[in-house]
Amino acid sequence: MPPERSRYQEKIIKNYYQNRDAIGLQKAQEAVTELYLSEGKKRETVWKRLTSHLEKVGLTDKQIEHLRNEDSPELVLEALKKFI
Repeated sequence: MPPERSRYQEKIIKNYYQNRDAIGLQKAQEAVTELYLSEGKKRETVWKRLTSHLEKVGLTDKQIEHLRNEDSPELVLEALKKFI
C-alpha cells in the first residue's frame, strides 16, 4: 500500500494536471526549435518527443501524422499558433 501524500504533494500533482496543456505547448515549442537544427537520426528522436507533446496540446492523431509526413517545422508552428 503506497504511503499517503502530503497536502503539498497533492497540490503539486493537481497543478500539474491543470496546466498539462500549457506545459505540453511549451515543450512542443522547444522541440520545434530542436527540429530546425537536427538532421538524420536525431531528427527522428525529436519527432518522437514532439509527437507526444502535440498530443498533450490537443492535436488529433490525423493532424500529427500529416505534420510528421510533411516534416516541416514551419507547419508545426502554424498548427501551434492556434493554441497560443
